[in-house]
Amino acid sequence: MRRVVITGVGMVTPLGQGVEKNYTQMLEGKSGIGPITIFDASHFPTHIAGEVKGLDFSKWEKKDERLKYAGRNSRFAMVAADEAIHDSGIDHIVENRDRIGIYLGAGDGGSDFENFTKSVLEAMSKSEDGKSVNKDYYLNTTRKHFNPYIEFEQEPCVVVGHVASEFDIQGPSYNCLTACAASSQAIGEALELIRRGDADVMVSGGSHSMIHPFGVAGFNLLTALSVNNENPQKASKPFDLNRNGFILSEGAGIVVLEELEHAKKRGAKIYGELKGYGSTADAYRLTDTHPEGRGAIEAIRLALKDAQVDESRIGYINAHGTSTVVNDEIETLAIKTVFGERSKQIPVSSIKSITGHLIAAAGAVELITCLMVIRDGKIPPTINYDTPDPKCDLDYVPNHAREAKVDVAMSNSFGFGGQNITLIVERYND
Repeated sequence: MRRVVITGVGMVTPLGQGVEKNYTQMLEGKSGIGPITIFDASHFPTHIAGEVKGLDFSKWEKKDERLKYAGRNSRFAMVAADEAIHDSGIDHIVENRDRIGIYLGAGDGGSDFENFTKSVLEAMSKSEDGKSVNKDYYLNTTRKHFNPYIEFEQEPCVVVGHVASEFDIQGPSYNCLTACAASSQAIGEALELIRRGDADVMVSGGSHSMIHPFGVAGFNLLTALSVNNENPQKASKPFDLNRNGFILSEGAGIVVLEELEHAKKRGAKIYGELKGYGSTADAYRLTDTHPEGRGAIEAIRLALKDAQVDESRIGYINAHGTSTVVNDEIETLAIKTVFGERSKQIPVSSIKSITGHLIAAAGAVELITCLMVIRDGKIPPTINYDTPDPKCDLDYVPNHAREAKVDVAMSNSFGFGGQNITLIVERYND
């Protein structure tokens, strides 16, 4: 089986732009959560989130005027992909561009529902001369309020198109949207494409922004979001007894996966080897994790088997750790079931306490964090961990970063709908 390594990384989160900046702030435990400013959320039960601010997208807007209408998801993906691709050096590859592919887990990037609704309502009313509405009147009225580029940008597949076009990616092209597991699933499937010889390089990861009225309202109706509006930076508290919901955030994480011999031939820098991929479905309720954690347990076991890594070698687990009551309990149960007594000796942390939940983009950002831990030997903490929960009794690296030599790390992503993904990365050894 062809070995696959990671040769480039890129990241945009509420902590800022760039992997090094993000990782430094994670280690410092600096929260990226604050009041929502993208729209007026004052009348929602939750009006805090993790917004990306100060993103410089000007160079792309100057190249293509249509990109002025690019959704937030497309903007984040372009910036993170730019970092990852230049970091890897694959932008200098001239020949066989059809052997470079893209597989993203990209969600929506905000929605112009207000103008769309206005255009439809006006168009469906009587025309100015009192006659029935005709096709031309409908189209002309719609054009008054609604830009077709904005409509096009609502489709998650557009993100893949933007990135592929900008960076001349001519190989296999895919997008999946399996909620919070999406970017991890995309990376796992990109791994398989390289393993079986369909590509030599894959640009993978995810991008998402659900910080818009529809997104916030939906999660509020599910009672999934924290309502600790008075203390935004303390609101995300995975595994803490007093956790009361996750924090909606936005951003992107992109990695460049590459077949090992291809990477070695061109002298590429290698962050680590992607060894294991496990994917399961709970086959349970759409918004609830299976109470016995059967899908999560099996995903972890499958990833370990795929990686051919003994359980004893896992030195760090980047948890899905959303800060919801059920998710954190079930993930803890899954880890304890798979690792037994040793589970309490494995450092487990959730960077969602710092960044919030990037939904489709979360898994890619968390996998990159695993690579940084392997590289630097520093584990980011789970901040806001004040009161232990008897049902969550693992080592969550509370509140302060920790130095530890880690050779093998695991990242969990569990999505709405019961999708479960586990990825395993290892320090590269020739």
